[in-house]
Amino acid sequence: MRTKKGVITSTKMTGTVAVTVHSLAFHPVYKKSFRRSKKFLCDSNGLDLYLGDEVVFQECRPLSKRKCFKVTEILKAAPRVSEVKEDEAVEKVIHREKNKTVNAKQAASSSSAS
Repeated sequence: MRTKKGVITSTKMTGTVAVTVHSLAFHPVYKKSFRRSKKFLCDSNGLDLYLGDEVVFQECRPLSKRKCFKVTEILKAAPRVSEVKEDEAVEKVIHREKNKTVNAKQAASSSSAS
């Protein structure tokens, strides 16, 4: 059975994740190495997987037209951030920038009026 190591790039499907495997290839003419990547669809096996996790997956019987792999283990978990907390932080930054620009305009207009 073939095993590969990659990074999860999509978790939008139910029970399936898209894993990208990066490899280096050497160009015969230019004598440079460059990065190639390939996506594999993998069965998540009920594991709690998130975007950015580094996983090991292995070949299995065909589960669907494009899905022939199962995730076996998580090597490195990506940091988990609650979307609600992230949205609140973004809104705070946006409102803070608006308030600073409004305050700067008010200060400029009041100093020019004096």
